[in-house]
Amino acid sequence: MNKELLKKSQSLLALFALCLVISILSDKFMTTTNLWNVLRQISVNVCISVGMTLVVLMAGIDLSVGSVLAFSSAVCAGLLKSGLEFQSFDLFVGFTVLGGVLVALLVGILMGLFNGFVITKFSIPPFVATLAMLTIARGATMLYTKGIPISNLGSGFEFIGSGWLLGIPVPVWISLVVVLVMVFVTKKTTFGRYIYAIGGNEKAAFLSGINVNRVKLWVYGLAGTMAAIGGVLVTSRLNSAQPNAGVSYELDSIAAVVIGGTSLSGGVGTVTGTVIGAAIIGVLNNGLVLLDVSPFWQQVVKGGVILLAVIIDRKSKGNK
Repeated sequence: MNKELLKKSQSLLALFALCLVISILSDKFMTTTNLWNVLRQISVNVCISVGMTLVVLMAGIDLSVGSVLAFSSAVCAGLLKSGLEFQSFDLFVGFTVLGGVLVALLVGILMGLFNGFVITKFSIPPFVATLAMLTIARGATMLYTKGIPISNLGSGFEFIGSGWLLGIPVPVWISLVVVLVMVFVTKKTTFGRYIYAIGGNEKAAFLSGINVNRVKLWVYGLAGTMAAIGGVLVTSRLNSAQPNAGVSYELDSIAAVVIGGTSLSGGVGTVTGTVIGAAIIGVLNNGLVLLDVSPFWQQVVKGGVILLAVIIDRKSKGNK
């Protein structure tokens, strides 16, 4: 029983140990300003990683979330900046902040659903299908923005990424809502039980009457939606949509999922574990910056952490 409790708590213990080490090495880490900054940064990865968790729980993968983030946020920024022009009717339609955000979410879910459709309809491996979407969405972002940032989106939109509510950054509130909703979905709904069942044994889930393809379709749709939410947070914080936004974000999200204890083989893992994994990645990134570690070495360290997490996962399974 103690071993089982220790196993479940190892990610949390790793987070505490990491915070302790960095706080000893840098006196800037535990400052209020820095901690709020870390939470803002973590909020983006939390939103993306929560969606990735659902995908990995089904033994899938989504390499396109960074590019989906970029394209959905670019569309949002473009609409907020210029609106829609209907030259044939001499009509201009401007977008409110809410309207722009909703369109971004719509773009995210449609791209995610497209991933799910290709995977289920044509039996294409998720790695290949989402790799293709990574390239498509990145190219679409460059075409839409012409490689130029879309900036000065207004104070109302900027509030989403930079504002405060009840003494807490707005992105933290948004990520908290996302986490609570997804915890409810995975723990208290039939849909959540289906996700675990498919990841545990897809054939058995199919034979038990679960519409596997439909569940996969909507899980990838949710992953796209979560990526779009992350895109809105990034863009609003910068008050600018960058053409290269989201590069390597898929790696950070996969890292958060794996470090948080979700098995790449599917069927095992939790949303709360992923949140801890995202916190570890965020604290690690922040600590390496504070310690003035070269960005190249940061990538090496991050890769090593991911590899270690996968090895631990495999060893724990082998000991069962």
